[in-house]
Amino acid sequence: MLKKCGLAGKILTSAAMAFAPPSQKMVHDAIGDLNGFPVNLQRAFAPNADSFDPIPNPEPNDWLAVHNEAGQTFDEFKASHSNRPTQSRRIIYLQPLGDFAPDCSPSIDKLREFAAAFFTMEVKALPRIPIQSAKFATRQNPLNGNQQLLTGDVLTFLTTRLPADAFCILAITMEDLYPEPSWNFVFGQASLRDRVGIYSFARYDPAFYGEPRAAGYDILLLRRS
Repeated sequence: MLKKCGLAGKILTSAAMAFAPPSQKMVHDAIGDLNGFPVNLQRAFAPNADSFDPIPNPEPNDWLAVHNEAGQTFDEFKASHSNRPTQSRRIIYLQPLGDFAPDCSPSIDKLREFAAAFFTMEVKALPRIPIQSAKFATRQNPLNGNQQLLTGDVLTFLTTRLPADAFCILAITMEDLYPEPSWNFVFGQASLRDRVGIYSFARYDPAFYGEPRAAGYDILLLRRS
């Protein structure tokens, strides 16, 4: 299964779909009966919890504006046999691709620390790989002229470098990405089955849009990452 993440504009615009955020009843029905769960776990599933905001109405170029997603109940998720950490596959690996200049990129060490705290798993950063040495397909974006990497090539490359003890491996890059010729860009893409993914921070940099970097830019970039 491939997932494209983030706002991704298509060069060829698709017709908007009539998506509406789920009602409170739909949310409760999807969660199901929590009476047998510990109180702390019940709080984690509460739809009014502080951890995540409710899904909003999609903007014109949002994923849900152009893709009809059926949704998933918790029971359906449990039955899907999603990847889970095990004793033999318990480490998240970060694979930097290309340059990470200190003045315009998030700190890889801090990304590793934040990911470890968020997922409560061991996270390791692998040595950086130059873009040129991996021979990914590239193009010049037809709208802004910036170089972009083809995400499918990166995912295929990562499957050959997956460590034996990896829960997953995620490539991170300051290069812009595209998943197919008809798309303008994508922030990232992953193969859940193959346990590989690629994510770009390029569009978090104001300089990408020709704008100056304001004071505190590095903190903002890290938060967005």
